[in-house]
Amino acid sequence: MEHLSPSESLLVFSDVHLGSDLNDGPGTTPRRTLGIDRDLCALVGHYRALRPNADRWRIVVAGDFIDFAGMTIAADASTLASLETELTDEEREHGVGGARDHVRLKLRRVAARHADLFAELARFVADGHALTLVHGNHDVELHWDAVQDDFRAALLAHVEGGLEEDERAAFGARIDFQPWFFYRPGVVYIEHGHQYDPFCSTAHVMAPLHPLDPRRVVRGFSDILLRYVVRQTRGLKEHGHEKLGLTDYIAFGARLGFSGMFALLVRFIRAILELFRLRRAYLSEARHVLREEHERRVAKLAEAMRIGRDRIDALLALQAPPITSSVRGILASVLLDKLALGLFALLALAGLAIFGAFHGYGWLGGFGVLVAWSLLHRHLSRQRQVDPAAQLHVRAGQLASIFQVAFVVMGHTHAPVVAPAGAGTYVNLGSWTEEAEEGVDEASSYQAPRTHLVLHVKDGRPEATLCAWSSEERAPRPVS
Repeated sequence: MEHLSPSESLLVFSDVHLGSDLNDGPGTTPRRTLGIDRDLCALVGHYRALRPNADRWRIVVAGDFIDFAGMTIAADASTLASLETELTDEEREHGVGGARDHVRLKLRRVAARHADLFAELARFVADGHALTLVHGNHDVELHWDAVQDDFRAALLAHVEGGLEEDERAAFGARIDFQPWFFYRPGVVYIEHGHQYDPFCSTAHVMAPLHPLDPRRVVRGFSDILLRYVVRQTRGLKEHGHEKLGLTDYIAFGARLGFSGMFALLVRFIRAILELFRLRRAYLSEARHVLREEHERRVAKLAEAMRIGRDRIDALLALQAPPITSSVRGILASVLLDKLALGLFALLALAGLAIFGAFHGYGWLGGFGVLVAWSLLHRHLSRQRQVDPAAQLHVRAGQLASIFQVAFVVMGHTHAPVVAPAGAGTYVNLGSWTEEAEEGVDEASSYQAPRTHLVLHVKDGRPEATLCAWSSEERAPRPVS
């Protein structure tokens, strides 16, 4: 396969989230800072002009290049006629979904919104370099072949002067899509990392379709909360939830006022019901058909990449089942277990207060209830691990052993990391996504790390450097 060529140097980054601020819904989405596209264009142009230690460069985007999951695109009268897949009631309310034609509509909006970056990538590929997009949880919709073809066409449209037919075919062949991972034997294993995060994983990575409606890509826990709650609620952000507890969400709801809190509660309940509907779908007979399709694609991938099925099975065994696979998981993920525990404790205290008024010693029972509540609350908190960073690091060491590679590279967490992992080195690529906070100067807003990995094979040995792009110097600098 072309992407396994030893004559390539790799430029790897992830989590760009193009289109994340495309929101036709009622909520408010923070605007992406303008500097992100400018700096990413400068980075691609810099390496395009820099001679690699090989025949060519290959950009590997390790997932979430496009934020199909995060955007809210409404289908107006002019676009409804172009859709083959009829919108569900949920899609009419929250925007087009994961059907093939719906995603093609989203991609057109993204390509128009980020035309400068698409043009720079087109110049990169036209110069003879290559581009690989590994699917992440926010762009798993790249599963559709038609969407992949549209992406190639969107880049080709920016090639100045056009290309002859054979050149167009070669241009398209240098752009490929990896639904699971990118692998170069002895050198590097790259995947997004969401399959080790139960809040974002899908049950069948090679067939990420809804069991009851295979015309649509299945939504994970985070996608459902994003569509039903986050994008519909003013002031509620997608990130930072690993630091929030039940009291934080109650306080946020209180700031919305009575009507705002009631509307938020309704959205929250509807999201929970959708999570349970998804769980029932995975218990239906239709799941067997989806499982067979997944197995067929896994076998085809193992054969195409010349990887033994035993290693593929070992890799599958590392993945986390979606949080929606169990009732306990759903309840814990939305903090309903803590809420139920708190209500039970309050009822117990009320009962003991009444009992103590007539018989005394109620305070002793109340003390026991508080101790029990505290211990159980702490236990539930330990079990609810929202931040997957530690889990990805552990899995990296296991992957390095399974694939015998020098580097295991992931994204997903948005936090750059270089650390030992078993017999190899774990690299997390950080992100290229940042938001301009409302009422705050763009330069004072959160700054994305703008990190990327440069990987060469020199004298038979792989060498990798994690770098950050400097906007001021317009050049990369190594990350210590």
